[in-house]
Amino acid sequence: MNVKKHPDLIVGFEHADDAGVFRLNPDIALIQTIDFFTPMLDSPFEFGRIAASNALSDVYAMGGRPITAMNIVCFPADELPKSVLQEILAGGLEKIYEAGAVLAGGHSIDDKELKYGLSVAGLVHPEKVLTNCKAQVGDRLILTKPIGTGIIATAIKGKLADEKAIQAMIAVSATLNKKAAETMLRFAPNACTDVTGFGLAGHLLEIAKGSRKSILLDTSAVPVIPQAEEYARMGLIPAGAYKTKTFCDKNMSIDLSVNPVLADIIFDPQTSGGLLISISNNNTERCIDAMRQEGVEAAVIGKVTGDHKDGFIAVI
Repeated sequence: MNVKKHPDLIVGFEHADDAGVFRLNPDIALIQTIDFFTPMLDSPFEFGRIAASNALSDVYAMGGRPITAMNIVCFPADELPKSVLQEILAGGLEKIYEAGAVLAGGHSIDDKELKYGLSVAGLVHPEKVLTNCKAQVGDRLILTKPIGTGIIATAIKGKLADEKAIQAMIAVSATLNKKAAETMLRFAPNACTDVTGFGLAGHLLEIAKGSRKSILLDTSAVPVIPQAEEYARMGLIPAGAYKTKTFCDKNMSIDLSVNPVLADIIFDPQTSGGLLISISNNNTERCIDAMRQEGVEAAVIGKVTGDHKDGFIAVI
């Protein structure tokens, strides 16, 4: 596919970044992203909140702020009452407003499978765009949410998840990355992405490949939703985790001392996961402290150890 290049297209799809960025003038760049998916739980309202948070997160990962959002709806009109759709949209609208954005419209189609999400536009200064390809040797890696939502979603589908686990997943997935993003920008991060469908390991490898760096991931420091670890021990690992593990295999080594359960969880596909930030060692602790003061469950989970032309991750 021959895609025409443009001098004002700051970020396209060369490095699997979270959104596209187009320079409008010397002081303003437009961020554009789109994301939608099928429900992972029974509550339409919570599904709407989670799907909207997930889509908005891409703008935060690029260092920007959301300004407008448009609903994307696939709805089986003959199978579900309109009240379900109303609840989904209400949940999404709550998060759009919380982000400080406005709903500008949307599009819906009649579909056999329910899906919902957003197309989001945001703004950022052209010289302050964050990507996943500028990590520097010596950087520390910060993760702003615990992982394990995909495993809990699998348990929900299998009717094995208890209410405590469901509420834990909702609490993580429906939390905007707004506070984490606003805080990190005060400490000059070098690279950022959000952790979603390719799991922590997959998105970390995107940073390693894009930045041409080697990275050390310390599994003992990775925050995990407690119920997710319990379900992982039962073998409730999503199929997507194994696909990502296979994809990462050539650019990753996992030490034999790593707990096999944690070795699976780092590949768990996340829904509306946290920000994964590469930041200088000098700014790491101050950034972590500031995030925790804002109620963000941030943790240092690794470091950038050297240059590597293909990108590589050592997991310990």
